Amino acid sequence: MSASLSRAAAALLRWGRGAVGGGGGGGLPGVGVRAASSGGQAEQLDALVKKDKVVVFLKGTPEQPQCGFSNAVVQILRLHGVRDYAAYNVLDDPELRQGIKDYSNWPTIPQVYLNGEFVGGCDILLQMHQNGDLVEELKKLGIRSALIDEKNQDSK
Repeated sequence: MSASLSRAAAALLRWGRGAVGGGGGGGLPGVGVRAASSGGQAEQLDALVKKDKVVVFLKGTPEQPQCGFSNAVVQILRLHGVRDYAAYNVLDDPELRQGIKDYSNWPTIPQVYLNGEFVGGCDILLQMHQNGDLVEELKKLGIRSALIDEKNQDSK
């Protein structure tokens, strides 16, 4: 097997197992790497972002982020007690990395999706955290922010 074919096969396997936490394990069965011009990739990405309540495309993994912005997103989610979310490492798959940028029309990684809706990157999530909007958005998803409990403890 050629090296490029081996990489493509490995990317297919990784993308299919990309999720951590929730939603019954890995990614979608049959999700594969296709050319960015393929209409099928947009459908696959649409299914990925809608599969879980919280979805993050990042550089690295939640356990080992590979850039400061990805790390900041992971830390913000941790602060709020969000542990059950799908995370896809774009460094494992160049087609996924470009495909998600094309899908969202957003040029940078990480990218955060809540209930299938694109929220933005690190800067947007940080702003939502700072102004309290993230607590409200999580509440809409049925996720109680750990910061609410922390505030209640502080006021006692």
